[in-house]
Amino acid sequence: MEDAVRHNCGFCVAHTLHDAYSFLRSLQHRGREAAGIAAVGEGRIDVIKWAGGVDRFDVTDLHKIFPSPNYHTYMAHVRYATRGSKEKILDDAHPHVLGGQVEDRGNHILIRDCEMAAVHNGQVDLSHFSDVDLSRSKSSCDTEALLYMYRRDGEHEFLRKVPGAYAMAIADWRKRDVIVMRDRTGIKPGVLGWKDGKYGVASEDIAFRKNGGDFIEDLDPGAIYYLSPEGDFSKESIIEPQRAHCFFEWNYIADVDSNLNHLSVRRVREVLGEILAEEFRPPDADVVTFLPRCPEVAARSYARSVGLPFVPMFYKMRGERSFQGSNAEDRKQSIDSNLHVLPGMRSQVAGKTVVLIDDSIVRGNNSLRARDLLYEQLGVKKAYLVSYTPPIGILPDDGIARGCMFGVDMPPNPPAGEGFIARGRDTEQISQKMGMPVFYVSVPGMLRAFQHLGLENDDLCTYCIGGDHPFAGCGPLAKEEVKDQLDLLSISSEGEPIKAD
Repeated sequence: MEDAVRHNCGFCVAHTLHDAYSFLRSLQHRGREAAGIAAVGEGRIDVIKWAGGVDRFDVTDLHKIFPSPNYHTYMAHVRYATRGSKEKILDDAHPHVLGGQVEDRGNHILIRDCEMAAVHNGQVDLSHFSDVDLSRSKSSCDTEALLYMYRRDGEHEFLRKVPGAYAMAIADWRKRDVIVMRDRTGIKPGVLGWKDGKYGVASEDIAFRKNGGDFIEDLDPGAIYYLSPEGDFSKESIIEPQRAHCFFEWNYIADVDSNLNHLSVRRVREVLGEILAEEFRPPDADVVTFLPRCPEVAARSYARSVGLPFVPMFYKMRGERSFQGSNAEDRKQSIDSNLHVLPGMRSQVAGKTVVLIDDSIVRGNNSLRARDLLYEQLGVKKAYLVSYTPPIGILPDDGIARGCMFGVDMPPNPPAGEGFIARGRDTEQISQKMGMPVFYVSVPGMLRAFQHLGLENDDLCTYCIGGDHPFAGCGPLAKEEVKDQLDLLSISSEGEPIKAD
């Protein structure tokens, strides 16, 4: 899907501009290519969005653009766009709007007097827009299409019709309250929090806890939250939850100190390290290390469990995730310029056998860079690459190519040159491709880690590693229709203008 956008994002709703900006900075790990804020007042919605990280726009000047007496609520968003043209980053960045007067300033855009605006984390299947008039769309992203659907049907019918994947907020100039919805599967995270006597929303609880606020509850799947200008909230449960939480949020995406759906990200990664130790203990291993930064917790847990020294060997100059680059070249540049070996390390590990822990192996780019550094710069005797996520993007027995169509950059049919390393290969063939022995945690082993911590297998989406489609049986999408949906996605790559947001 060369021109489609597959991304993971973070969003928040707060009642001061300072809080929205601070929350957004705490969610920067969820997206780095664009940021944006919608300022909501009585009968008015104004928007700004800019290229780059949150810090690329100073909060002092944002206060000048959005003087506080004019507004009562702020919706903010960070995004990474993994497939579209870089020239369209601002067009496709959030918030998306209907109406408004656009002022393009080159590296940022101002939109005044919007009819409505939305911020969204997830990805909604193209089939749900077949009867929506999108002839006046200004972008090619699904979030704008969702706004047209909301304007036509209202939030209640919207939530009933569309099974997922979305956690999103909508500001409508006709209404006082900001509307927040989480789909019935809860595949994307979202929390209700409290700060300075007012309620808000964020993708992760870390946004509140790092900025002097408190976590209240995970957003209920299938529910609508109304956030009033005064800082109160009300909730309506519209449809029965059919939970299918994304396991990859715990394994990779979320901040290590976040809690998602009452489950600690840190604790999940610790237990995954313990499960790895049960399944893989090479007798010739001397030392354990990790590919910074996400796998550190699991690597330390693994090292403790197998009784080997834990030795950090790499560092990154920046906290950015190469996974979020716009294309293969951008990701390679990020990896090559960012990942390096710690000084003085060669004398400690030369001639030794290393267990290298990684959170996942999607395309294999990071792992190849680490392999070269281990062998060429550090002189290790042997390196095992060990992933605490099972093979992603496989073609299982049902013949349906796996990947993610729900908000993470892992489309089932990726462009040429950006395919899954596990697609069509067994572990031995993957090891040959990587130039070092590769081991994956088993699917039952990974699921056992979640079950040990109280999250049942049926409450997880495991589609990308061979599991069932998370929306099969949800409302209009029955199991027999899953194949038709995938066919539509394939067709859309050859000309359909809608992108996923």
